[in-house]
Amino acid sequence: MRGLPTRNRPRIMIGQMTENNMLLDADGVAVEIGGQSILSQVSAHVESGEIVTLIGPNGSGKTTLVRVLLGVLKPNAGRVAAKSGLRIGYVPQRLSIETSLPLSVGRFLKFGVGRGPNRQRGKRTAVLTEVGAQGLIDARMHDLSGGELQRVMLARALLRDPDLLVLDEPVQGVDINGQAEIYNLITRIRDSRGCGILMVSHDLHLVMAATDRVICLNHHVCCAGKPEAVTRDPAFENIFGAEVAAQLAIYHHHHDHTHDSGGAPVPLDHSHTYQGDTGAHTHGD
Repeated sequence: MRGLPTRNRPRIMIGQMTENNMLLDADGVAVEIGGQSILSQVSAHVESGEIVTLIGPNGSGKTTLVRVLLGVLKPNAGRVAAKSGLRIGYVPQRLSIETSLPLSVGRFLKFGVGRGPNRQRGKRTAVLTEVGAQGLIDARMHDLSGGELQRVMLARALLRDPDLLVLDEPVQGVDINGQAEIYNLITRIRDSRGCGILMVSHDLHLVMAATDRVICLNHHVCCAGKPEAVTRDPAFENIFGAEVAAQLAIYHHHHDHTHDSGGAPVPLDHSHTYQGDTGAHTHGD
């Protein structure tokens, strides 16, 4: 950080949050790479029991912000605070595996979870069942469909018993019907575990139905809040266009389906109830 004024040097604070439900809190984050401003005065937070989705055009800084929140990249300015002892499960956008490597799902799940009970076959089988991938533990990773691969990567993240799940494009390579199923699964995981979930997604129609809050990023936070409020924000329309904003306006908190490319309805289970340590979190009627 040579040459930066003292007041602009990174201030990364990892410790006990003042709010009981707060998992991550970023305030005034700025990142500059190669003389180019990637993020400017970005503030965002994630609480237990909520799904927060980061959206924005390509090159808007979404991946950079996730790297900052994960502690992989230090910002040039701003503050990032995390719950003490925060456990994070991360599902990357892409997974590259050497094609000549005969890697089974079971062996893949062992990677990155350290030693102990999480490496035991029973625990690995349990998380596969939780994500609807039971029976795949002996399958080859290269033989998995797009939806199966996403479920297996979710299972691997869950082996860490995370307080926070970070999902980068969780429906990458999944067909439209499978996408709705994955988003339903993410909601069920939040409901059953009470964890916070931060998603990065470009699938606006589906994600607006499957999230509690939206952060629209274009190097800075253009707008943020509940999906139905964000889609009416002029800043959202400026980025995605009036037609997209008008289409998404109908995908408010109580809708129960989306549509495939042919116009047929695809069910999306968005009603849920979560009882956290400090209060209730309910959706639906």
